[in-house]
Amino acid sequence: MWTTENRGVYDRRGLRYPSDLTDGEWALVAPQIPPAKHGGRKRSVNVREVLNAIFYVLSTGCQWRALPKDFPPRSTVHEYLELWNWDGTLLRIHHTLYVELRERAGRGEASPSVAIIDSQSAKGAEKGGRRSIHRVMTPARKLRARSAISWLTRSASS
Repeated sequence: MWTTENRGVYDRRGLRYPSDLTDGEWALVAPQIPPAKHGGRKRSVNVREVLNAIFYVLSTGCQWRALPKDFPPRSTVHEYLELWNWDGTLLRIHHTLYVELRERAGRGEASPSVAIIDSQSAKGAEKGGRRSIHRVMTPARKLRARSAISWLTRSASS
């Protein structure tokens, strides 16, 4: 239920885009992002802006080439998305936000302790099992019509 306190927490009017991170959200997510590698050039991209761009693409469903110009280049954003998916950063961010959400909801445990399966779920699971009958592929047959046509054309020409 919406209350005046909730409206203030979820108000995104002060942000550039509704998908941008607030300072509080960034404070939760920032520790999960790995630091720049040692050696080589220093990181010149603002990682918060990269994450804002990723959230923009995910929330709007826009194409990468339609990413607004005030974000980092789309190739940079996409490379960070691929890197963070590969090294598990996205999973760490998801887990952090999941735990925070459960704590705010008043649930002490980070993961649910009970799962409810209704009869509809059980019925659906039965249908999705592997088949017990293995179908064997039959060899393709030659078309008889093709050979009959060629026989007719040969007999008509003689």
